[in-house]
Amino acid sequence: MKLFSFCQGLLGALMLIIASLGVAADAIEERLETLVPDMDQVVIAETPVNGLMQVQIGSDVVYMSENGRYLFQGRMIDMDTQVDLTDQVKSGVRAEALANLDGSEFVTFGPDDASYDILVFTDPDCGYCRRLHEQMKEYVDAGIRVNYLAFPRAGVGSGSYDKLVSVWCAEDRNAAMDVAKAGRTPTPATCENPVESQYRLGQSLGVTGTPSILTLDGGIIPGYVPPEQLVSRLDALAEQAD
Repeated sequence: MKLFSFCQGLLGALMLIIASLGVAADAIEERLETLVPDMDQVVIAETPVNGLMQVQIGSDVVYMSENGRYLFQGRMIDMDTQVDLTDQVKSGVRAEALANLDGSEFVTFGPDDASYDILVFTDPDCGYCRRLHEQMKEYVDAGIRVNYLAFPRAGVGSGSYDKLVSVWCAEDRNAAMDVAKAGRTPTPATCENPVESQYRLGQSLGVTGTPSILTLDGGIIPGYVPPEQLVSRLDALAEQAD
């Protein structure tokens, strides 16, 4: 009898939580309907903080009060575990997008059996991108395979965009990338290419500058990182994942 009463109480509490979540979601959705063009992109979930809901809008994450009145932007960090809860959500979103990429559309340096695979959004006219490329042998020797994606910072139709198109349309993409990273102009070439789609993908994932390094599971390491330090960062990320 006591067990039955306990189960009834537990079920009642669960139903109350579900009902509360539904009311909060309705209030938030009502508030966002006039602000977000596509409500199908909105995903609402609870957070560890009472009264605060997590709202995912596409690849962005914000927080709102249950009544939909207050919106908070920024990162939520669990100070006990030092885990960035906001980035956890964003990493999942990035991982889903990256899983759909076609590896044949990368410009890749390094062997298939490298210890680590990274994706690097790059611009041939970026100084730190060139520094990274100058150390390519050190990255590869450290067990890192570098897969380049195009991110012309000046946008579609810019000089950097044209250089990247020429790289992706070259008979030997790696050699053409070497030329571009050395500050020279690769032999002009055009073809069907992924440069614009990769640039748009980078924007949707929150890439704002180059180089931007991503792991295949959606982790992001902004900016240039020397080979030895990058290995340490990747080791640490792998340990957290375990």
